[in-house]
Amino acid sequence: MIASSISAIAFDLDGTLVDSVPDLAAATQATLADMGLRGCTEDQVRSWVGNGTEMLMRRALTSSLGAEPDASVMADAMPVFMKHYEACLERYSKLYPGVESVLRTLQQRGFRLAVVTNKPYRFTIPLLQAFGIESFFSEILGGDSLTKMKPDPLPLTHLLEKWQLQPQQMLMVGDSRNDVLAAKAAGIASIGLTYGYNYGEDIGLCGPDAVCDHFEQILAHLAPQQSE
Repeated sequence: MIASSISAIAFDLDGTLVDSVPDLAAATQATLADMGLRGCTEDQVRSWVGNGTEMLMRRALTSSLGAEPDASVMADAMPVFMKHYEACLERYSKLYPGVESVLRTLQQRGFRLAVVTNKPYRFTIPLLQAFGIESFFSEILGGDSLTKMKPDPLPLTHLLEKWQLQPQQMLMVGDSRNDVLAAKAAGIASIGLTYGYNYGEDIGLCGPDAVCDHFEQILAHLAPQQSE
């Protein structure tokens, strides 16, 4: 058990709740094709996600061009990517096993649940709605909801302040070092998931408080019910 004092849990989205790479890859490939550039593979996209859509596109363009894209290329690429991604937001993506049942269990136990993702907010809500899990969360923060995103601790400290919680009362669950680093900077506990997108690195090397191979294993690290 991480801490019996945990009463709120923040979840990452991509690579934690939803395997969204297939749709991100489709949108990235379509964008590169529209720009007349060399394409990329889904595996490449899987190693590029985690820092928001702009960084994803920057990495894709760098790979295709063989050099860092300048501001004008980025300005051309982003609207094209946004258009393609909006068109295939949940076409190929899927929930990871156990996500819906675990979220329901946590909600029934009285935990406050939030989504803290670097995905733009405009894509976050429809993706959660598409898989029927939006209602589990009382707070949803996208990468553009605040002035900074993970690995900066601001989204997590924002939740602590809004919910009037102490750091020992909140847990961050995610699949990448950005989630763990944000949690450490906010002074809260973290669980690292091994099945998501962490740039090919072992999530355990980031030093989360616990590591889980499957989403259901989160429950074993929490008190049977929320502390009063």
